[in-house]
Amino acid sequence: MNTLMSMDPWGFLDDLFDTSSRAFRSVRARAAGRFPPVNVYLDDNAVIVDMELPGKTAKDVDLTLEAQAVVIADKPSSVADAETGKTEEPKPAWSRRLELPFRVDAEKANAKFENGILRVELPKADAAQARRISIAG
Repeated sequence: MNTLMSMDPWGFLDDLFDTSSRAFRSVRARAAGRFPPVNVYLDDNAVIVDMELPGKTAKDVDLTLEAQAVVIADKPSSVADAETGKTEEPKPAWSRRLELPFRVDAEKANAKFENGILRVELPKADAAQARRISIAG
């Protein structure tokens, strides 16, 4: 039988700490360097993505544009196993996939790397542009 006296008075604090631990897991991952910080700006004509990558160069980053997403990942070098001499398939240490709110024009997209910041400009596709429609009647 559970009574108020037999309950653990500190149990609710344990639950609170467990919940807060889960809530801040992504913050700890970013602090550990797994996910570089990203700023995303949206206007009527484009999406601009700025990613902080100190110590990296344009050769260290892989950028992939999909229909409604952009994937930014580090470009790992292949590693040879010392015992077998075989080269293992490289895996990125981090990868960020950003879903976009509209389709982008891949032909007009551009990216530049300057002072440790990657800037990707993704203009809206013509089909995604807002258009005024006249009303008959």
